Amino acid sequence: MKRVLIVCYSWSNGNTSRIAGMLRDALGADYAEIKTAVPYPKDYNETVDQGQREVEDGFTPEIEPISRNPDDYEIIVLATPTWWYTMAPAMLSYVRSVDWNGRTVVPLATNGGWPGHLMDDIRAECRGARIECPMEVRFDSEGGPDMVTPEKDVRSWIGSVKALAGMPS
Repeated sequence: MKRVLIVCYSWSNGNTSRIAGMLRDALGADYAEIKTAVPYPKDYNETVDQGQREVEDGFTPEIEPISRNPDDYEIIVLATPTWWYTMAPAMLSYVRSVDWNGRTVVPLATNGGWPGHLMDDIRAECRGARIECPMEVRFDSEGGPDMVTPEKDVRSWIGSVKALAGMPS
């Protein structure tokens, strides 16, 4: 079996961490949460506005060190919400801090109906990595916790990641 690390950035209702947690529980994978050095505002609309400015400017916020070394894993799951059609700036900060050559990356993105170019951006930023089992999970368009993607689709994806890791289904 291959060692799996789930690196997750989640904000607001915790939709991304909810799906990443389902994967973690099914695989018994290690989990690391990305936290920004300066937290985002608690107000949803303020964070949406700040996030849009950051994405448009290509800003990468300082993040706290994560507790796991990616060199210790064969598969790294990158779990991020979609912010303005791409990965959250905090995830971009993490992605740019790792050498992806020869690694296997499983991208997981949550969105409110606008997946944008996030998967293409992960492929571009993780140069040298093999991208496997990409998954987009849609929630309601108001940033709420109601999942639109059928749960059976999420469970099927989890089965694919287990197979990738060499785990029994």
